[in-house]
Amino acid sequence: MKIVHPPPFPTRVFINLTNLQANLRLLQKLAGRAALFPAVKANAYGHGARKVVSQCLKEGYNTFCVAHLAEALALKQAGLQAHYLIMTPFLPPLADEIVRHSFMPVVCTLEQVHRLARAVKKQNKSVKIHLKVDTGMGRVGIKEKDVFPFLNAVKQAQGVEIEGVMSHYPRADEMDASYTSTQTKRFEKIRKKLRPYQIPCFHIANSAALAHQDNAAFDAVRPGIALYGLNPFGLKESSTMADLKPVMSWKTRVVFLKEVSAGTGLSYGHAFVASSRMLIATLPVGYGDGLRRILSNKMEVIIGGKRCPQVGRICMDQTLVDVSSLEGQVKVGDEVVLLGRQGTAEMSAEEMADKASTINYEVVTGITSRVPRIFIS
Repeated sequence: MKIVHPPPFPTRVFINLTNLQANLRLLQKLAGRAALFPAVKANAYGHGARKVVSQCLKEGYNTFCVAHLAEALALKQAGLQAHYLIMTPFLPPLADEIVRHSFMPVVCTLEQVHRLARAVKKQNKSVKIHLKVDTGMGRVGIKEKDVFPFLNAVKQAQGVEIEGVMSHYPRADEMDASYTSTQTKRFEKIRKKLRPYQIPCFHIANSAALAHQDNAAFDAVRPGIALYGLNPFGLKESSTMADLKPVMSWKTRVVFLKEVSAGTGLSYGHAFVASSRMLIATLPVGYGDGLRRILSNKMEVIIGGKRCPQVGRICMDQTLVDVSSLEGQVKVGDEVVLLGRQGTAEMSAEEMADKASTINYEVVTGITSRVPRIFIS
């Protein structure tokens, strides 16, 4: 007789690579002739950067956005040869490593340019950079008035090639697109002025802009959240994003069942007290796995195709669910869906984010590394 062993860690995340492929094709259709630079920072928004990059490479994409040098290094050391655009401004001492591995840094200070030029000379190589211009984000980037002096200074740095000029939208996820439209026009104005420099690539659009800004694609688009099948507008309507397919599902198992009587306090602080006899299921998942504590007594999970309310405070490693409606049907070992579908019932990252007063980005990136990622296609 074959013995079936349960998984050593019952809480797992499943990544559907077929859905990722479908999202890539939908986003490319929206982008038209513009290239896609998939954003795979923060472990591909919690989805597993190595597998995501590998799948994108199979689809013909070879330029990826990461946040830091360490992320680019990890992917390259995994054998994933591609162009990596390092989005966060780097500290000057890291210039040698960036040049050594032929990464493309985003720059916004002349000190960065000078350190790159020194590294290029020392290693007898060249480096391609993308200049970040602040057109309204207010975070990093040079001011619009400083673009020409900056580019002229870069031209004096031998071996430092200007591959791209980029910016970023701070309000593209708002249904009122007036500010974003104004920002797009400003970026277009910059591009026209820079034509004599023959810079190959101008890019500004994220997922939300790709959905609602017809003229925002320019030469490349940097899709992030939409790549993973999540709506950049949260629970707000967006017909353009309606065909996205969520790539991630998050599941666990029932590990314990008990009856409690009226008046029984549950979990830390007794933030929930049973008002009548109840059947309570214990799940081996908590904020140590990324199930946010703020969701205590606010969220639901899916068991047996039905929504069941979470009760009591979410602990580091366990949480409790009221399964009274499933009495006689639920048993230890049953599958529990935290994110995803079971039968006709569904729990989306957008709904979970709304209940936690946050955004779907934080929900998926917040699932910790101790939760295994299982890749399916």
